[in-house]
Amino acid sequence: MSAKHGSEKPAGKTKKFGKGERQIPHHSHKAKKYYPAEDESKPKKIRKTIHPSKPRSSLQPGTILILLAGRFRGKRVVLLKHLPQGILLVTGPFKVNGVPLRRVNARYVIATSAKVELKGLDSEVVEKVGKEGYFAREKKEDNKGEEAFFKQGEKPEKKKVASPRASDQKAVDKALLSNIRSEPHLLEYLRSSFSLRSGDRPHEMKW
Repeated sequence: MSAKHGSEKPAGKTKKFGKGERQIPHHSHKAKKYYPAEDESKPKKIRKTIHPSKPRSSLQPGTILILLAGRFRGKRVVLLKHLPQGILLVTGPFKVNGVPLRRVNARYVIATSAKVELKGLDSEVVEKVGKEGYFAREKKEDNKGEEAFFKQGEKPEKKKVASPRASDQKAVDKALLSNIRSEPHLLEYLRSSFSLRSGDRPHEMKW
């Protein structure tokens, strides 16, 4: 019995004020007189559910894509692999149109009907390039002091491509170029850039 009574909250009192009545809560139910000086942080409730991205049926490895945004917009590239969260791993190849191995959002590409065979492509290199952290920028050492003071006004040094990245690019380009050259007019197609002119109707075009 004592345990049962201990778990129940104490009831308040009922007081009469003229013709009406008012329920006065117990002192344990009343609000605190003092509040913390700083707001207590509470975890944010996330109501949205994260769904895995579903790639379009037209985005198959080997498909030639047209980039619609970014530094290389208008360029034609070859799709190598699907990465998580709707990201695509593509390349020009670099020797053909100057587009290196890079990641692009699947929303900003147009899939064409042209394809390149990926036979002879080293799957280990593609897996290594697709890993997280491969495209992370290297931390620069801040030169402070006299050296930084005297270097003011000089031309900035050119960015040097890391040797592992260059070797990976050459390995991918070598396999793709042999397959591209076997198809007539495919090399010229990849070198050309896509653009729209006045009077063009993209919704009527066959990609």
